[in-house]
Amino acid sequence: MEFDTKVAIVVLEDLAIWQKLNVTAFLATGIAAAAPEAMGKPYEDSNGRQYAALLVQPMMVHSGDTAGLLRAFQQGHDRKLTMAVYVKAMFSTGNDDDNRAAFLSEPAAQPDLVGIALRGPKKMVDKAVKGLALHP
Repeated sequence: MEFDTKVAIVVLEDLAIWQKLNVTAFLATGIAAAAPEAMGKPYEDSNGRQYAALLVQPMMVHSGDTAGLLRAFQQGHDRKLTMAVYVKAMFSTGNDDDNRAAFLSEPAAQPDLVGIALRGPKKMVDKAVKGLALHP
């Protein structure tokens, strides 16, 4: 199935595996919250038990160095894409309010990113993540 939009998540390549998974999970929830129209219907198993809905389109997970993350971040802003962000300081916080405060204290043009998620028209997202490899 073809989609007009694309979701790309980019994580810093030298994070520990648990950090990559944590960042990816948080960023995916940010995109899902920002795009309720992209959510499918809840799942139900053969016993009638209900499960949460999932995003209806795949999310491509890329990795990159700091420069690649910042370039994708700047491209996302230039193209007015929906973005979710995760900065290094958020690893040392314990709640959402402190996460927002940590991000707010970052320099707007060059935050200390460890991950970003982008959603928007497919071609624009492709341009924003151009040159970044899919996560191995």
